[in-house]
Amino acid sequence: MRKLLIWGGIAAAGLVPATAGAAESVESAVTYAEDVAPILQRSCENCHRPESVAPMSLQTYQQVRPWARAIKQRITMGPRAGVMPPWYVERNIGIQSYKNDPSLSEAEIATVVEWVDSGAPPGDLSQLPPPRDFSAGGWSIGEPDLIVKLPEVTVAGDAPDWWGEIESTPVGLDEDRYVAALEFREVNDYDFAEARDTVGGRYVFHHMIWSTQVLGEDGEQDAERRRETTTGWPVHEVGRNADIFDPQAGRLLAANSSVVSNSVHLHSNGRDTTSHLEVAFKFHPRGYEPTLKPAGRDLGNGLDIDIRGMQAGQELHSYTVLEEHQKITTFEPHLHAPGERMCLEAIWGNFIETLSCVGYDHNWVRTYEYADDHAPLLPKGTILHITGYMNNSPTNRNVPDPRNWQGSGNRSVTNMFIDLGLGVELSDEQFLAEMAERRRARGWRTGDHIIGCPLCGYPDLEAPGAEDGEGDAGGEAESDGAAASVGP
Repeated sequence: MRKLLIWGGIAAAGLVPATAGAAESVESAVTYAEDVAPILQRSCENCHRPESVAPMSLQTYQQVRPWARAIKQRITMGPRAGVMPPWYVERNIGIQSYKNDPSLSEAEIATVVEWVDSGAPPGDLSQLPPPRDFSAGGWSIGEPDLIVKLPEVTVAGDAPDWWGEIESTPVGLDEDRYVAALEFREVNDYDFAEARDTVGGRYVFHHMIWSTQVLGEDGEQDAERRRETTTGWPVHEVGRNADIFDPQAGRLLAANSSVVSNSVHLHSNGRDTTSHLEVAFKFHPRGYEPTLKPAGRDLGNGLDIDIRGMQAGQELHSYTVLEEHQKITTFEPHLHAPGERMCLEAIWGNFIETLSCVGYDHNWVRTYEYADDHAPLLPKGTILHITGYMNNSPTNRNVPDPRNWQGSGNRSVTNMFIDLGLGVELSDEQFLAEMAERRRARGWRTGDHIIGCPLCGYPDLEAPGAEDGEGDAGGEAESDGAAASVGP
């Protein structure tokens, strides 16, 4: 039997299409039409359809039926590399409310498993839900306002990892616009029939650090407009989902700017591949002006990573102190091949709590966007701590040779350890107003413990403008610390 490995799809090493149910089938009321199709539509069809990233379509019963047992195996793997859909949030710790979460609930997993075990019955196909509309070209942000195609590259099937600069590309925009969302996709001539066991699967771009800048006639940055026209954007990573910016913190895409990058990471996938990236922008309406500033976290370690050979369960740690109040909007672990998991922790006074723990797959990177009323609201002075869990042993199939020691570096055979998540900076007034709105929306009361918002349980902290503009310190024994956290 030919071994088949497909990253980002349902098939895995040793799995091939198979008839489900056979001798073990049992009677069940669960059917494809009434129960399973709605789950697959919501959580699988974004990728499993024509002209998307997955190797097979899962839009009809005829397409789904041969893969039933493989689907069961993949959805029951838990939040780690290989699970489908690729969403790795651990459900037993931290914040559990995220936007655009495609993962299956325990009840949905049980439904699919019961369907497979009972022989994958079709049910009444006339009761299928209406097909999804992918007329926006498959972009999850909807119909883009602008798509920029970056230059093509060709990577030989046996080439070593490459890291460096690519040609700058004009975005073709003649007016300043603020961006509400952006999304990448890689387009290449990869043939799934030639898949092999390799990091990155069908792709050759692992990541790209980039900005947009107005360039002069000599191709260099226009010094006169440097400060007001240069914008840094979230890092593109293999398989990464779209970025939706905070509605009050849209980012500027300046007129006559170009996409610029001197930090592109390319790797081979076992086959000579010609590829390019496309970046889609969704704009705010004309006249929009942001009221919040994007905030970085500078959280990671790129200097002294030390990962020993033939060992699982190794840990990396990094800390940073927030210099301004911050609303954390996304969490995004960035590791390399040995990476299996990352946790984000906030430390404020007596509060030490884990905000998120997620699995990691070097072949399919995810960014996790917190739901609006669950996004951490952290006062300046908060210590953020990330822990990376590394498996450099034969049990990690992403590592080509676990006998090797691994340190810091840009290639897949070396390592990075960074939280690339996004946030917005808040003034004292904005921070207090955000907490007050959160309390109103969630019905929190004095003394409530709110994960990710250590001061939300102190309603006496009021935004300026309430009565004389200053609230009581509130919180009894902890009031001094609470009041100081929002002071100048």
